[in-house]
Amino acid sequence: MAAPVAKADLTVTAENVGAAGESKVLQAIRYSRGKLELLDQRKLPHESIYLDIPNTEAAWHAIKDMVVRGAPAIAIAAALALAVEVHQHEVFQTADEAVKHITDRLDYLVSSRPTAVNLSDAAEKLKKVAQEAAKEEPTPEAVALATVLAAEAMLSDDVAANKRIGAFGAQAVVEALRQKGVAGKNLRVLTHCNTGSLATAAYGTALGVIRSLHAQGLLETAVCTETRPYNQGSRLTAFELTHDGIPALLIADSAAASLKAAGRIDAVVVGADRIAANGDTANKIGTYSLALSAFHHKTPFFVAAPLTSIDAAIKTGEEIVVEERHSAELTHSLGGAGPQVAPHGIDVWNPAFDITPAQFITGLITDKGVIWKKEGASVFDIRGFLHSLGAPVPSSPMYPPPGGNPPPKEDDAQLHVDPHKDRIRKDALEASRFTPVSEHTVPAFLQDHPDLAARLGGGPADWSVREVGDGNINFVYIVEGPEGALVVKQALPYVRVVGESWPMTLDRIYYEALALRQQFAFVPELVPEVYFFSHPMAVIAMRYVAPPAIVLRKGLVQGKVYPRLAEHMSSFLARTLLLSSLIAINTEVYRDKVREFCGNVEMCRLTEQVIFTEPYVLATNNRWTTPQLDADAAALREDVPLKLAITDLKTKFCERAQALLHADLHTGSIMVTEDSTVVIDPEFAFYGPMGFDIGAFLGNLLLAYFSQDGHATAADSRAEAKRWILQCFVETWQLFETKFLALWDDKAVAKGDAYPQALYHDAPALLSVAQTAFLRDVFLDSLGFAGAKMIRRIVGIAHVEDLESIADPDVRAACERKALNFGKRLVKERQQFKSISEVAVAVEASV
Repeated sequence: MAAPVAKADLTVTAENVGAAGESKVLQAIRYSRGKLELLDQRKLPHESIYLDIPNTEAAWHAIKDMVVRGAPAIAIAAALALAVEVHQHEVFQTADEAVKHITDRLDYLVSSRPTAVNLSDAAEKLKKVAQEAAKEEPTPEAVALATVLAAEAMLSDDVAANKRIGAFGAQAVVEALRQKGVAGKNLRVLTHCNTGSLATAAYGTALGVIRSLHAQGLLETAVCTETRPYNQGSRLTAFELTHDGIPALLIADSAAASLKAAGRIDAVVVGADRIAANGDTANKIGTYSLALSAFHHKTPFFVAAPLTSIDAAIKTGEEIVVEERHSAELTHSLGGAGPQVAPHGIDVWNPAFDITPAQFITGLITDKGVIWKKEGASVFDIRGFLHSLGAPVPSSPMYPPPGGNPPPKEDDAQLHVDPHKDRIRKDALEASRFTPVSEHTVPAFLQDHPDLAARLGGGPADWSVREVGDGNINFVYIVEGPEGALVVKQALPYVRVVGESWPMTLDRIYYEALALRQQFAFVPELVPEVYFFSHPMAVIAMRYVAPPAIVLRKGLVQGKVYPRLAEHMSSFLARTLLLSSLIAINTEVYRDKVREFCGNVEMCRLTEQVIFTEPYVLATNNRWTTPQLDADAAALREDVPLKLAITDLKTKFCERAQALLHADLHTGSIMVTEDSTVVIDPEFAFYGPMGFDIGAFLGNLLLAYFSQDGHATAADSRAEAKRWILQCFVETWQLFETKFLALWDDKAVAKGDAYPQALYHDAPALLSVAQTAFLRDVFLDSLGFAGAKMIRRIVGIAHVEDLESIADPDVRAACERKALNFGKRLVKERQQFKSISEVAVAVEASV
């Protein structure tokens, strides 16, 4: 007999999983392990009564009877009810029996509300969790615990997703209105049904957008419809708005069009129960009418829902099954709970939802960003959006699986023939919704975001702005005010160093923000905190690393020494790489993370092009010191062993997803003082081989080393700078190796699935063998990638200031040739080196 899942000393509620500082927000769900209570929303607004939900049967009736409602909340309530039932269950004899019980109860729960895709999505995920748990540890206890933990994670994830929806949505509404010439302030936003804290774990989807606008001081009034026949708007949304102190206006469903005609509605934001692959949306009955009137009056109409509300396996809304409710909801007052008001014998049609065609929807606001239509299109390319995120894209009879060859539509034929043009067109459309900021417009942008303005103090007249970006693809502004400073970074829809002839996705800034936040969690002392991120504007606002900190590369050019650099960079590399790898995390978390970052395709493709391909062929982007290095560049193109070795490295870069990488860790991405180090600019971030980050840093140190002779003067031979750089080169690897192993040896950290403790805990010698082999591979990869980085910085598109700032071309070429030759040696002959000290000796010998 299986014992119940061990009691945990925790309480999981909307407040303690994501709504800190927002204790006023209502809770539809109260949960602690083994106990679930749902707010009976049928009693609102006059009574606040919580019903105990001890099992899945009680949850089924609570969903069916509208105790809990709203697609996200329904899914969370069902998952947590299963968690309570599994936690208290005492009769599972085997893991298979536990899996069967969980599967059966989830199928039963889904039947309570078949229209809600969130519910079916949560059920499928929990089934998979149970099945995988049974494979990894075939005990009923392991299956039960895994299911409970997964259900609890859904609660916290829903809160975080809602916050992202609110932020993305507020920006989308403002941008849509700006395109119409309407100022993004004093907005009057209409919503339908209830999509707030009572329909989700907390904060809300469409109502979360309204909350976000209100928090930013941009909202004048939230307009809510009564939402017949169950009055979710008048009973629930109005209750939430007044409870939270948000200015609100309640109207009859039938009054919405007239209010729009009077010019008293600026935008409409509604939720969704299910969204088809073309953007057709199922939502509370009456949504379609609101969309039609908004379309007529040219009012932006947005749908806000988590990505889990999207059912990409269905092509259009025609395939969505619409639930029909009991006739009493229309024939009786109070949504069927009061006295009869309609005559006996009248036929009733009472659909719970209607389908709003995509052509009437301005944009789909998700927790991963806003989905917009392509120019001239009447529907959304949701599957393309999912694919760009690296999210699963389900196949169906109408949609072949990704990678298949569907026959192209007539107007899309060229896109299927020429993927490069497809990318250019996609980025051009993306850029059409993008407004670049400048030194003159940054203050106005910040003023529109009170939280950022408050960090500066004063107003725009008190702020100074200067552009400091010395990179190849972005603009970076430092903004200083009376009370503080911050950095505003904006991506461009093209490569800055080239211009608009080389378009580039704006989504890279999303991955940079994502990586910064993840790396900040790993090493907060070495990574700047992100204060704000806008996906549509491709803007990050973050902590300003103030003087005397400078870019490391500039300090190296000046011959400066940074005694703690190796200590800091080894910590950054050890922690960010190990903690994001399968040494520390399980395969479920790992695959989610890989999927999260694999959408950064454009930046990976750029790396593959400029590091692993172009330097070895005749490419228009290549440049070098000519004519001094003409023969050296030509020799690269004829070096067969080098080409084979660089192909091996490229294959590892593309295929080996070991850990979350910064992926552009050169000395221009590091800010330093003698005592501090801060790593910035991870816009190339993705899951790749650990050696790529290590090699990038080491390779850039070697470029600095080989450049020192070109900066030497009679007064300063740069001998001390060279000695320190080489020492830093050696110590970085040695300290990295020591810290990486220390983390790996810590059982509280090394809980991942790649080297399970069950396999190694009684065999330290075996673990030591595995660690030695692992780090040997990482070492060799690091040397190879270091060499590849050095080569590309001498003959590729983007060079480094270390060498470029050497004025005499003959002197510069001599330094570059030494670096180039050693880079080739690292790529081709890295297997010969047994230690980092041997590499340092070879470096000294080469000069």
